[in-house]
Amino acid sequence: MSASGGTKAVIAALLANTGIAVTKFIAWAFSGSSAMLAEAVHSVADAGNQALLLFGGKRAKKKADAEHPFGYGRERYLWAFVVAIVLFSVGGMFSIYEGIEKLRHPHPLEVPWLPIVVLIIAIIMESFSLRTAVKESLPFKKGSWIDFVRHAKSPELPVVLLEDIAALLGLVFALFGVSLTILTGDPMWDGIGTLAIGALLIVVALILGFETQSLLVGEGALPRDVSTIRAAINAHPRVEALIHMKTLYLGPDELLVAAKVAFPRTEQLSQVAAHIDELEKSIREAVPVAKVIYLEPDVYRPDNKVNPPTDTFVIRASD
Repeated sequence: MSASGGTKAVIAALLANTGIAVTKFIAWAFSGSSAMLAEAVHSVADAGNQALLLFGGKRAKKKADAEHPFGYGRERYLWAFVVAIVLFSVGGMFSIYEGIEKLRHPHPLEVPWLPIVVLIIAIIMESFSLRTAVKESLPFKKGSWIDFVRHAKSPELPVVLLEDIAALLGLVFALFGVSLTILTGDPMWDGIGTLAIGALLIVVALILGFETQSLLVGEGALPRDVSTIRAAINAHPRVEALIHMKTLYLGPDELLVAAKVAFPRTEQLSQVAAHIDELEKSIREAVPVAKVIYLEPDVYRPDNKVNPPTDTFVIRASD
């Protein structure tokens, strides 16, 4: 997944959330709605999160150096994880606190029509932001949206998608709470709407944190890419067996492939070196994101199958 689509979606969400946050704060100041305050803080958290994603994307472009020989691509995972923490603490926990305070110390809404107008406008603006995120995600979506969020190696688009969905649902909760407060005259509904917003943000933050944590720890290639790489190696006429292979994403756009490959005993060193060059070219053509490749030549020995390591497998080229 390229960074360009994610960057466009992040910028669109940043602009939308910044404008929405200012409007919500104004509406809260005049109305005193706790749900409106929770939504305003939510928008501030979202805008800050998008700024963090842009910062992480910029940091990830730094060139590799002696201290980080594989580059800084995983910075994007780090800042996406920070986004989950911000969403949980600033957005979710604050909303829970504000909702409890409203239930403990209820007070009527002032200028009740203002929050309704602002929430409807915010729903329209968030819808445009979500539309941009969906449009930018479609070229990379394979299968369901759940699969996209779970397996995407570029964190920006899944983060923006989940944030925009949470923002729209939060606005609906706020509209529900404010509307019932106006209709019944009971400010309890405003507090309940605020609690619902907080619970929603905590759930989304936990999902983001779990998925990003997996990327931070280190994920290998998707099964279909692993199969494609295996096939590319085994297709070479001089490969006797693929003895061992591991993959690791160094960043969203950079996959490391390390493999031990068996060649005939009669091959000379110069011939093996030429075969390895050909294999690297074939792997990159089959899986373009495989940019860092280490291939170790070896001789295939059937006795390797006795008590093999758990991450070792043997596939003969003729299979």
